[in-house]
Amino acid sequence: MQKQYILFNLDDTLAHCNKYFHLVINQFTQRMCEWFSTKTKQEIEQKQLEIDLASIAQHGLTSERFVESLVDTYNYFLEQTGRTKEDRELKIVKEIGKSVFEMKVEPYPQMNEILQQLKEEGHELYLHTGGDKNNQMRKITQLELGVYFENRIFISSHKDTGALEEILQKMNFDRSRTWMVGNSLRTDILTGLECGIHVIYIPAKTEWKYNEVKIDIKPQGAFYTLDSLDQVPKAIHEYICQQA
Repeated sequence: MQKQYILFNLDDTLAHCNKYFHLVINQFTQRMCEWFSTKTKQEIEQKQLEIDLASIAQHGLTSERFVESLVDTYNYFLEQTGRTKEDRELKIVKEIGKSVFEMKVEPYPQMNEILQQLKEEGHELYLHTGGDKNNQMRKITQLELGVYFENRIFISSHKDTGALEEILQKMNFDRSRTWMVGNSLRTDILTGLECGIHVIYIPAKTEWKYNEVKIDIKPQGAFYTLDSLDQVPKAIHEYICQQA
């Protein structure tokens, strides 16, 4: 089988991520509803999302950005209601935000088996994940992904087309044999299409609003939408056979 260069996203492609943020945001909004009894859970969640999304352009996909979005949401409702800031409450908000980066991550079903299969078939595997280095390496180490990716790991705080293009040029990939596999239409699929490589989209069951964008680029290669990670090897194999 002709060797392929396969870049994988980490969060909600190989391992769970969004569900931990949903859990923490729920804890945050419950506390906020106790402190701001006139505000609804939906109001608080919407404001936190608005603040979080607005800060990405400036700070990228950093851990600090998420924690600060909770703090800024707390401060917003303080100003809106006229309540006095309490150090105890602020400490609780920060602890809730930081807790998501301490949770043990769970791999998606058959993650190890799929990566091992692709490796044994002779393909070269790469990891391109968004976030800050310390938190992403924590998860990579915990999941023992070095077995499959070795030193072929790229972490981008701004995971955009420029970041992917830099990797492709640095590694001098043959783009006709290069794939991006991920759950994010914005940071995986759109960037892959703009760089002229093959893409495999595996929608997450619960998606973050930031990842939702319209795709209107004509693919230069394969563009597959799959239901699960275990369908990836077959999709790539069939594409190679069609091109032979």
